[in-house]
Parts: sequence; structure tokens; C-alpha cells
Amino acid sequence: MLLRFPRASQAREDEVTPRSLFLSRRSLLAGAGAAALFPDAAAAALQAPTTLRPQDAKLDEVTPKKSATTYNNFYEFGVAKTDPAEAAGALRTRPWEVVVEGEVAKPKTFGIEELLTFPLEERIYRLRCVEAWSMVIPWVGFPLAELLKRVEPTGSARYVAFQTLHAPDQMPVQRTGFMEWPYVEGLRLDEAMHPLAILAVGMYGDVLPNQNGAPVRLVVPWKYGFKSIKSIVRIRLTRDLPPTTWNRMQASEYGFYANVNPDVDHPRWSQATERRVGEFLRRKTLPFNGYAEEVASLYAGLDLKANF
Repeated sequence: MLLRFPRASQAREDEVTPRSLFLSRRSLLAGAGAAALFPDAAAAALQAPTTLRPQDAKLDEVTPKKSATTYNNFYEFGVAKTDPAEAAGALRTRPWEVVVEGEVAKPKTFGIEELLTFPLEERIYRLRCVEAWSMVIPWVGFPLAELLKRVEPTGSARYVAFQTLHAPDQMPVQRTGFMEWPYVEGLRLDEAMHPLAILAVGMYGDVLPNQNGAPVRLVVPWKYGFKSIKSIVRIRLTRDLPPTTWNRMQASEYGFYANVNPDVDHPRWSQATERRVGEFLRRKTLPFNGYAEEVASLYAGLDLKANF
């Protein structure tokens, strides 16, 4: 049985489920469910999830799957929102390996088949783009912390660096100088170990589409979407702050942290409000995208206007 997590973005502020209860409601996707995430498996829906949520909670509506899979930023396939869905069919997701290395006691290369044996959960999270649009997406994945524990970070590890596939034959924009390739991102180790940070291998109860970052991507729901790097091939634990693609391109506009913050505007987009895809009216942006109760303590004493 697959469980949906209750979350801050589902409820009014006074109805949020306590963090301890939020983190305790977990379940495994047993054999048939996990097998359904393989592209060559027989076409079948995943098991219907049990919905757990606070009584009388005011829920955010899940974004229609068609919108979430046709309105994307994945610049390796084009700069228009429709380009990834049109061009990402060229991406080959089998075979696929993720190398985990650096400041770890047990470096390891994980094949996608092994990643699909991790206990999978459905997490319904808000996704907030720095361009001030947002969605609500049901991801299928597992906590990033579970992967990192298997490689045993050393006492020197302070950050986690991520790298996207570099394959210009499959990703046409990588044949240009539009950005510095491959795409790279990073988190502090404590952010990466937080239970809300997941590696997603599916969405909407199905295999992760290429345009959404197949076959495995990061999802960090309290940060802007560009932090949730797609099509990951390498994870490296480091002593020093790792470079990130958008920060390299324009450090004054894209800080390392990229926490959703209505009080810190991007030069081109106010962050005070957002437009939910499929809705006409704008809504107020919530600090940390609505997950402040769970993650604000990670930044105690840190000036989030200076460290944006």
C-alpha cells in the first residue's frame, strides 16, 4: 500500500499535522508496484494510495498531469516551456547509473534497477519556480538521506553536489553555448539529509517522464525548482561549497540557497505572489513554500536576505 504524506501545503496553518506524525506515515511499494515503474514493464497503474490528511483540511488541488508534463523548464531540450515535452523523447534512460563518491566511506555506483528497490513513497509537494509560477505534484520516490546513508558520509562531508547527464547527442541544447554544461547543483549536507528532500523516480503513480527529469531527479520542495536537478548521473559529497549552474551564470540573481522567500525578489520576478498553473488569480507566496514548520530550523541565525 502506498501512502500519501500529509503536508503543510495541504492544510491551513492551524491544521498542519505535527512533524513527528508527518514523518512517521510511510509505506513500501511492494514488488508489483515497483516493477510498474520500469519502462519495459506491462502497462499498469500503481496501487491506489491511501490518503492520510488532517480532518477538514483545506487542500491544494493537484495540478493536472497534462499541465505538469507539458509546461517545463529543462533547458537541455529547449528554452520554451513546451520544448522539453517535444524533444525529450530522444533521452535514453536505460541503462542508467548514478555514481556517488567524494567524502564517503563507501563510494558506490547505483544502477536504476537498484534505485527502484528503495522503499518508494508518494509525496504530494508544491513546486515553486523562481519565475513565480507553481504546481502541486504527486511524486513517487524515496528520501535522499536513505541513499546517502548507504555510502556513509565522512566527518569531512559538508555539502552534496549533483550533476545532470551530459549527452549532446540526446540533449540538443547542450550542443550550444547557451549554458555551461553539464548542469550542476548543490545542497548543504543537513539539507540533503532532511526527510523532505527526495529522489523522485515517478510522478502521478507512473514512471517519471523524460521531460520531468527521468529516470531520477531531486525534489527539494522548500526551494525554487531550479535546485531540484533532473536526470542525475553523479552525486559527490564535498568539504567545500560546490558550484551551481545558475549561480555561475548570474550570482547576483541566483544564490546558493534558493529558499522560497516572498521577501527577496528576483530582479525580473517579484516573489511576493505566484500564479498556480491552471489558475487565473495570483496567491501569496509562503515562506519556504509552505514548509517552514519542517525546515526553518535549518537556517536559524542565517540572514536569508543576504544568503538568498
